[in-house]
Amino acid sequence: MTLLVLGLGLWMCGHLMKRLLPGLRAALGRTGKPVVAVMIVAGLVLMIVGYRATEAAPIYVLPFWVWYLNNALMLVALVLLDAGRVKGVIRTKIRHPMLTGVTVWSAAHLLVNGDMPSVVLFGGLGIWALAEMAVINRSEGAWARPEPGSLARDARLVLIASVLYAVIVAIHGWLGYGVFVVF
Repeated sequence: MTLLVLGLGLWMCGHLMKRLLPGLRAALGRTGKPVVAVMIVAGLVLMIVGYRATEAAPIYVLPFWVWYLNNALMLVALVLLDAGRVKGVIRTKIRHPMLTGVTVWSAAHLLVNGDMPSVVLFGGLGIWALAEMAVINRSEGAWARPEPGSLARDARLVLIASVLYAVIVAIHGWLGYGVFVVF
C-alpha cells in the first residue's frame, strides 16, 4: 500500500506543482518540465506496482447491476477524455472534459472494485481530478466557452471511443480482470 500511496502523491504533486507552487516551478527553469515528467511517470509506475502488490481486502460489494452502470460510465469517460481536443459541441458544455472524464472513470471503477487498493487508487485519482479542477478554476477565473463545432465531430468521437472501449474490455479480459460487457 505504501508504494501505491507514494505513487499517488508523486502523481498529484507533479500535476499540481505549476499552480500550487509556481515559485518552485519557476525556480526549476528549463529543468522543470523533465522533473515534473519524471515525477508523473514515477508516480504512475509506483501506483501500478503498489496496486498489484497490495492484498485486495474487500470493503464493500455492490449489486450485480452496477456492472451495467460501470460499462456505460466507462464509455462516457472515454468520450470526455478527448472531448476537449475535438472541436465539437461537448467541449462547450464542460469546462474540464478530460478531468471530468477521469472523475467518471474513477467513479465507474469504484462501483465494481470494492477492495482497499482499488478504493485508494481510484478514489485517490478521482479526488486528484476534482482538486485539479478546483485549483484551475481558482487560478484562471471565469471560463470563456469555446465556439461550438459540429455534432458530426462529436459523433466521430463517440465512434472512436466505442472502438477504444472494446479494445480496453478485451485487454481487461486478457489480464484476467472481470468485465461484464453491455453490448
